[in-house]
Amino acid sequence: MGLFISFEGIDGSGKSTITKLVYEYFLEKNTNVMLTREPGGNIIAEKIRELILDPINDTMDDRTEALLFAASRRQHLVEKILPALKEKTLVICDRFIDSSIAYQGYGKELGAEEVMEINKFAIESHMPKFTIFLDVDVKTGLSRIGTRDTLDRLEESGNDFFHRVYNGYQEIIKDNPRIIVVDGTRDVETVTKEVIKIIEERMMLHA
Repeated sequence: MGLFISFEGIDGSGKSTITKLVYEYFLEKNTNVMLTREPGGNIIAEKIRELILDPINDTMDDRTEALLFAASRRQHLVEKILPALKEKTLVICDRFIDSSIAYQGYGKELGAEEVMEINKFAIESHMPKFTIFLDVDVKTGLSRIGTRDTLDRLEESGNDFFHRVYNGYQEIIKDNPRIIVVDGTRDVETVTKEVIKIIEERMMLHA
């Protein structure tokens, strides 16, 4: 089997930038590597992503949102992640189950356990081997996304929501050896080098 790694963090943490740079690094090293994202990653999941994040859908119920994320994750897992792992691929995924727990469980206040149960059905026992959490405080994250031309429906959720999400991540991280915390407030080059070092060390252990 390959190695499944997820990246987590609040909006503006730098996940998309860092995951792309890490992917490019391993690609240049001739590693069998795949970069994907959630929600999304394949045709069906990307259509669900559009539905969830489109600001026009401002009447979407919070439980509907949580169920859609889980449905997207299931399709992404069976259609893209699991086949790649069977091909001994290093799978780098921008968000996975921890995002649902943080954003819907804590941010939307649906309850961490409730959201976890929905996702257990979706993913069965398939979890990332380890997860890198890019730690950026809410003020920094919001200042970063504030420079974007447009915001999606979740990015428009406001300061209080993102504080709940950030605090939710801190609860998820507690006593969880799967999650490795990386200071995401530093420059991109420094963060990328640290993340690559972490991954390479664990690839050696996994080999």
